[in-house]
Amino acid sequence: MTEPIRWGIAGPGRMAAAIVPDFHQADNAELVAVGSRSAERAEVFATEHGVPRWHSSYEALVEDPAVQAIYIATPHPQHTDIALAAIAAGKAVLVEKAFTATVADTERIAAAARQAGVFAMEAMWTRFNPAVRHVRALIERGELGEIRGCQGDLTAFREFDAEDRLFDPAKGGGAVLDLGVYVLSFAQHFLGTPDVVRAVGGRYSTGVEGEFSVLLGYADGRSATLAGAFTTYGPGRMMLTGTKGWVDVHPRFHRAASVTIWREKTPETLEFDSGYRYEIEHVGECLAAGLTESPIMPLDDTIAVQRIMAEVLEQI
Repeated sequence: MTEPIRWGIAGPGRMAAAIVPDFHQADNAELVAVGSRSAERAEVFATEHGVPRWHSSYEALVEDPAVQAIYIATPHPQHTDIALAAIAAGKAVLVEKAFTATVADTERIAAAARQAGVFAMEAMWTRFNPAVRHVRALIERGELGEIRGCQGDLTAFREFDAEDRLFDPAKGGGAVLDLGVYVLSFAQHFLGTPDVVRAVGGRYSTGVEGEFSVLLGYADGRSATLAGAFTTYGPGRMMLTGTKGWVDVHPRFHRAASVTIWREKTPETLEFDSGYRYEIEHVGECLAAGLTESPIMPLDDTIAVQRIMAEVLEQI
């Protein structure tokens, strides 16, 4: 067995705290460092989570010779500078979704990674969970026929707080970057990049959107209807419809813990393990194989979804 990939975390916030146990569970990963702009936050996080090294700047984390790959978990607008610095230092990056706050920044990171030959991937963990892997294999084998449609939603009710990151445009707030990235990436994964995007939604007083609905249209008649909101509660389910059957990915679909597969009118319900460890292990496998992009979450898919989100935001 090859040596585990030595990881550092940039940004000791809620997302970083949630993913730490999965670094410990991953077979080919070792979490060795954390970095923050605040020395106190970095030290507290390292102490609480048993991380052996901490840094009081992202620059120091990037320059740490013990770190081979960096998981970037800061607010969206901070992703770009950290990712570009890491790539320049030859460090692989796993960038939390949404990848950045703008199409231009996403394209900059992708171009830098490709030019440097350094691995970069969006942390879209849904694509790597065993349930979605199983659905992907079913479709590749033709068991559901041609996938013609996708329907789904993802909501997370939040009380409005103008000081919270989620409602602050300067910090990449809004339902599209936070929730829309999940539903749009799911549809893009199984249907491809759409020819038409139509969106409606509502905005808070701070200017960020609190809810959205999107229709994706394809030249051959396929479509996806998707929605998300901070303003309501909802199931968070996803459905794929095909010419020989359909799949219901049960709430909450982005965790993908169970699915019901309908082959024509016969259902089969399956349960699966779920977690962030699978995307972490995938990065390690890619690095061990000498890949600079993931075949499951390639940078072109990230760019495509970022462009769709920009179109949705412009229309809202």
